[in-house]
Amino acid sequence: MYRLHMYRIHMYRTALFLLLSLFATVAALAQSAPPDAPALAALVSEIHQLRQDLQATTVAAQRVQIALFRLQSQTAAVARATSRLDEVRSRLVPVQSHHKELAVRIPQIEEEQRNSHDPTELKALADALPHVKIDLDRAVSEEERLQASEAEAASQLRTEQARLNDLQDQLDKLDRILDAFSKK
Repeated sequence: MYRLHMYRIHMYRTALFLLLSLFATVAALAQSAPPDAPALAALVSEIHQLRQDLQATTVAAQRVQIALFRLQSQTAAVARATSRLDEVRSRLVPVQSHHKELAVRIPQIEEEQRNSHDPTELKALADALPHVKIDLDRAVSEEERLQASEAEAASQLRTEQARLNDLQDQLDKLDRILDAFSKK
């Protein structure tokens, strides 16, 4: 904000200097030559046009500054959304792996129960099976919760990326306008 303020002051000083220089030139011409109404009118018109061009340039510079600030902010928002999505995905992978392990373990325990004739082993398997099923239910719930978080994070990333793309389009449009203006 300070740089923008200093930039404005610099622009106004430059414009003031140009206007004073023009007035000094006009005053010198007026003293050395007889008044020429058409030439004076042309100079006044040109000064007016320079003033309008300076105002337009100042407004364009301010709009570019605003767009660049928005672009910087939006880039940070995209980075945060990407980080959140990556973090959710990194938590989801081990939960999915654990879910698969438990899903495989339950049929193995049931098969071992059918094939075992040792009462101690049968008791241990009977005790283990409900715990594995409870762990599987927890893993499924956690996986579903993380998948919902992943979907939400992916949606947020798409939204933030779309906003960033819109801002980049605005900057491209401003660039084309300024390029056309500079070719006048």
